[in-house]
Amino acid sequence: MSDEDADDDTGSESDAGVSSDGAAAVPVGVKLGSTRTVIALPGEHGTENRIIKTLTCMATYEDALTGEEKILYGEEAAREYPDRVEYMLRSGLPEDADRAEMTKTFFEAIIDEHDIPANSGVVYAIPTIDNPTGLENLQNVIENSSIGLELVESYPESLCGSIPAFGDDLEAIDEIFVAVNMGSTNLEASAYRRGEQLSPFTTGAVTGNEVDRMIANYVEEETQGRVNIDNQTAREYKEEHADFVDFEPFTDIIQQPGGGSHEFTIERSVMDAVNEYLDDAVDELANTFLPELANDYMKVYQLALDRPIAITGGMACIPGIVDEFEERLSAELNRDIDVIAADEPDIAPTIGAQRIAARLVETN
Repeated sequence: MSDEDADDDTGSESDAGVSSDGAAAVPVGVKLGSTRTVIALPGEHGTENRIIKTLTCMATYEDALTGEEKILYGEEAAREYPDRVEYMLRSGLPEDADRAEMTKTFFEAIIDEHDIPANSGVVYAIPTIDNPTGLENLQNVIENSSIGLELVESYPESLCGSIPAFGDDLEAIDEIFVAVNMGSTNLEASAYRRGEQLSPFTTGAVTGNEVDRMIANYVEEETQGRVNIDNQTAREYKEEHADFVDFEPFTDIIQQPGGGSHEFTIERSVMDAVNEYLDDAVDELANTFLPELANDYMKVYQLALDRPIAITGGMACIPGIVDEFEERLSAELNRDIDVIAADEPDIAPTIGAQRIAARLVETN
C-alpha cells in the first residue's frame, strides 16, 4: 500500500467535475510503460500529485496452503520471481490476447492496492507506434478497467511528456514545437501544432533497452570476459551511474561459480553505451525525422526549430543529457537549438496526462 493515499472525493487545485451522484470526479493520469507504469492523481490536500510508480511486470504463484493462485507485480515480482516474472509490455503495447489479459490483471492489481477511485476522469498516454492491434488492446485494458467512470481519453505520450517541460499548466497545448520521447522500447518524435500531432516518427533501432544490452556486452569486454551481467543489472548500472556531467567509475562484486567472489571496476562500459545511443538518436532526428517534417510541413518545421525541443522518457533522466543533446543536435544541424525537459522526464507523461484530465473533468 502506498504511504500516501488520496480520498475518493479529492480534486485538483481547480474545481473538479461532478458526476451524476454529486461526488467530485478525480482526475487521473496513466502511463502503462514498457519498463515502468506511472499513475498520477491529486494527493490528500489537492495541492500536490500523488505518484504511483512500479515496474511493469507480474508473476503468479500458488498459495502453499490453499492452492489459490496469487499475484505479485512490480519490484516485488521482479525480485522474488526473476525466473518467471512477465514483462508484458516489452514491445510497448500488449501484442496479443494473453498479454492484454495479463496487463488487465496487472492494472487492476495496482488500482485495488492503491484505492484509485472509480469515480474518476482518466487520461492515458499512448506511444507513437504503428500497431493497431496493440493500441486497441491497450485501449480495452484501460477503458474496461474499474476506474474512469467519468471519462477516459488518450493523448500522445510525447505531448503529455512535454506539458511539464513547458510550464506549470497546459502551455504546451498552445505551442508549435518538436517533442522527442527517449523510451525503453522506441525513439519517438513528433511535431505539435497547438495540440495537433504532425509527422509522427518512431524507430526501434535506438532504444533504452538496446543501451542495456550494449552495457552488458561492454562490461564483458571491459573485464576481459570475467564478468557477465544480465540486462536487468545493466539497466540498474545505467540508471544509477550514467552521467554526462560527473560520471565516476564504480565497483561491483559478483559471486564466482564454485564459491568466492570477484570485485571489478567499470570505467567505460556505461558511458560508451549511452554516448553511442545519443549519437544515434541525434542522427535519426537530424537526418530522418526533421527532413520528413520539413517536406510535409515546412512552415511548422521552421517555427518549431525556433522553439525549444522537449525531450521526455527514461533516457532523458540521465544527468547532463539535455545539454549534451542540445550541443550535438545543434552541431549536426549547424544552427542553435534549445532543448528542455521536465524535472523528472520519466514521470512527465503521466503528470501531463493528469493535467489534461483535470481540465477535462473541470469542463465535462
